[in-house]
Amino acid sequence: MTVDAATDRGAVLLRRVLAGVASGEDPVTHVAELPARAESTAPWPAWTPEAVRAAFGRAGVHTPWTHQVAAAEHAYAGRSVVIATGTASGKSLAYQLPVATALTEDQRATALYISPTKALGADQLRAVHELELPDLRAASYDGDTPMVERDWVRAHARWIFTNPDMVHRGILPAHGRWTSFFRRLRYVVVDECHAYRGVFGSHVALLLRRLRRVALRYGADPVFVLASATVSDPAASATRLSGVDCAAVAEDGSPRGSRTVALWEPPLTELSGENGAPVRRSAGAESARILADLVIEGARSLAFVRSRLGAELTALGARRILDEVDPELSGRVAAYRAGFLPEERRALEQALASGELLGVASTNALELGVDIAGLDAVVVAGYPGTLASFWQQAGRAGRSGDSALVVFVARDDPLDTYLVHHPAAILDKPVEATVTDPGNPYVLAPQLACAAAELPLTEACLPAFGPGARAVLDSLVESGTLRRRPNGWYWTSRDRPQGAVDIRGSGGEQVAVVEADSGRMLGTVGQGKACSTVHEGALYLHQGRSYVVDELDLDGLLALVHAESPDWSTSPREVVDITVLSTLSQQAFGGVNVCLGEVAVTSQVVGYLRRLPSGQILDQVPLDLPEQTLTTRAVWYTIDADLLSAAGLARNEIPGSLHAAEHAAIGLLPLFATCDRWDIGGVSTALHPDTGHPTIFVHDGHPGGAGFADRGHAALLPWLQATHQAITACDCPTGCPSCVQSPKCGNGNEPLNKPGALKVLRVVLQSLRHGPA
Repeated sequence: MTVDAATDRGAVLLRRVLAGVASGEDPVTHVAELPARAESTAPWPAWTPEAVRAAFGRAGVHTPWTHQVAAAEHAYAGRSVVIATGTASGKSLAYQLPVATALTEDQRATALYISPTKALGADQLRAVHELELPDLRAASYDGDTPMVERDWVRAHARWIFTNPDMVHRGILPAHGRWTSFFRRLRYVVVDECHAYRGVFGSHVALLLRRLRRVALRYGADPVFVLASATVSDPAASATRLSGVDCAAVAEDGSPRGSRTVALWEPPLTELSGENGAPVRRSAGAESARILADLVIEGARSLAFVRSRLGAELTALGARRILDEVDPELSGRVAAYRAGFLPEERRALEQALASGELLGVASTNALELGVDIAGLDAVVVAGYPGTLASFWQQAGRAGRSGDSALVVFVARDDPLDTYLVHHPAAILDKPVEATVTDPGNPYVLAPQLACAAAELPLTEACLPAFGPGARAVLDSLVESGTLRRRPNGWYWTSRDRPQGAVDIRGSGGEQVAVVEADSGRMLGTVGQGKACSTVHEGALYLHQGRSYVVDELDLDGLLALVHAESPDWSTSPREVVDITVLSTLSQQAFGGVNVCLGEVAVTSQVVGYLRRLPSGQILDQVPLDLPEQTLTTRAVWYTIDADLLSAAGLARNEIPGSLHAAEHAAIGLLPLFATCDRWDIGGVSTALHPDTGHPTIFVHDGHPGGAGFADRGHAALLPWLQATHQAITACDCPTGCPSCVQSPKCGNGNEPLNKPGALKVLRVVLQSLRHGPA
């Protein structure tokens, strides 16, 4: 791939990075030049107090952009609003302006700010403090707030910065101690609301309904102001999340420099992996080399990596390369991720902003709004799961009027491979809508229990919680969790339910991972994932260190580990069965039937494999663990055996062909639903007892479902077309991680039949294109 000899910074940096590529390699599959955008400004609203206008002037904002004023006007007029514009577009001012105005004009008014991460909340609080408006009395109230300060915040702060976890466990259960704050609550700001998706988003949606219910109880009806990355249909997404009607402001008036976007596929190595499949250079190793080249060029650069360990290894790899070139430069590269102490994060952010640090490898902790913008280059190592997240990360590159470079480095994965060979899917496709399902009974039940413990539920409350609330309440009464009285539903226990409800998971209990020698708790794992991730003998990674599990006590919710750095990794072997509980939708397309419904997925981890880095299997160790059943939603399709026979598939080829098609489809679903590969699962079988035919299931990985299977059902034809194209585009002969192998396969990627998968998909696509029978 040749790069146009342009003079802008982005194109120059790409040429320099390509100069370091080995002779004969051509990793760039596509280059796009995104044009610059001029700014569009508007005068300050007439209602802006002079003190507030002067404060923004001191902060360097002399004339706001049009989208900032439009959103602020909605909020000031009492209309809930969502502002959905690009990274570094000044969304903060859109809510700071009406909140600061309200708190300046009314000395009794209060406001609440909610962000998905503590780091973002601290960053936004610092920005508000820099306005130097004493009337705001802004303060943090989260897990890092010392106990001695919490009473002062509760009694005196007027603008509180927190996160959903603290609202859930610290504020709403004790709302009686927050009476003054709730009585005067004017605004609720929900920042980076595109991060609230899937099960976590569904919990937060119901949490916001609980919050509004408590505020109404004290006589307040706050205006909700939501800020989001660019998403599809932001008004509908924000309304579903907040529970109140929201207007949308999506026309971005901020300036943007041009950007050069390069799609990069790492070359194949000489190594062979599982089943002899070829292995590509890892996205992390490739990103480390690119990051090092950018640092050598003096470019302030940020590499987004999918995992905490990956961020550490990418930074370490870049430093090793720089040590050979200029040891002084290696000290200007660092890793940034969750798990660092707050003061460590602040120091890294300041060092990057000042230019002291030139290169940072980060998890998405730097995606969610921390004010790091105006970089020369951004490297995205592996597709982050959604287009919204991709453009949020890419948006960190570029100052107003200056060009920048964005490099997307593909992992050895079907979706990443598809994207670098189909650039329109990433460059021209509109971003997704955020998927949440507040009606999921597995989320709704614990949230209603929490709501009843805060204030007894009444008939008037139920519409806010959706049409399924009454049925869920009946089940809670039947189980004894709630008590029905003539005037409502009451919590029956002395213990509060909030502590047992994990809003970032699925409401289940957590297994504590504890270092046996020291008794130090390293982290937690959801009960549903414990058997596959912290079984006896499993390799467990935490903050860049590796541990081996000595014992898993499921009854005691405890996994004991010891520190060890073996040269092998582990992967569980799992037996999975799926039962259809109910079919909600069914369509016949000739010999292909497409269904959506509820299923029970029964799985049992029966052993694990130990592998060397080369992919070689050392041994297989049996395990005796209990079965686990997940009730969720799935999309599935059946195929008449005669159609498969006519397509040239022998009977003994059908299991491997279906299995390979299932793997590839799971890998491509995140292109059509805002999910990650690890949020979903699948089962394929040559003869399923409930359908009577060869069947492929793809199901949500969360109790009750999270909306992903529904999105797959709605987009079945384009989803399977993309799956077929991804397999076809891969050059390997028998299947590899870029097409049909899966890193999470419980059967060790056996059997797999890549040519057979193409035949299966061709049969299905031909039937779908002909329309319903």
